[in-house]
Amino acid sequence: MMVRLFAVLLGLLLVGLPATASAQSAKAELKDAQGKVVGTARLSEVRGGVKVVLKARGLKPGDHGFHIHAVGKCEPPAFTTAGGHFNPGNKKHGKKNPEGAHAGDLPNVKVGADGTGSIDVTAGGVTLKDGAGSLFQPRGTALVIHGDPDDEKTDPTGNSGARVACGVISK
Repeated sequence: MMVRLFAVLLGLLLVGLPATASAQSAKAELKDAQGKVVGTARLSEVRGGVKVVLKARGLKPGDHGFHIHAVGKCEPPAFTTAGGHFNPGNKKHGKKNPEGAHAGDLPNVKVGADGTGSIDVTAGGVTLKDGAGSLFQPRGTALVIHGDPDDEKTDPTGNSGARVACGVISK
């Protein structure tokens, strides 16, 4: 009886509370040139940007460039349809570039000998809300894994090599 009364009172309290904005989130499923899923990413709005949590598998061991690209289109085999790096601020490429970095520049993904890797990083200068830094632009955006490491300074791509996986960012 007491539990039921508590539940009713709690329900009445909740009805009277103002609605709060739910956290913004997004996801991406990254596929290789053969269409095989090689990664999943979860994105969430956090203070200072968007948190990107990637879990990858089936990749060549070593470091791989990882970027947010400016177009939400991932046509194999080369994924060039994803356009260049997401760069609403018209910066140069790379965290080590004094004129950089693109909003889409993320750290390298480290892939182990077993072909798996993960990264948990906050992308500054981007948002899942409306605005210039929104990852929900009219043409969309995508996450791309490259075949080689990003040197974090060479414009425009960091010498990160071919695009080996791509996934459109969606709500």
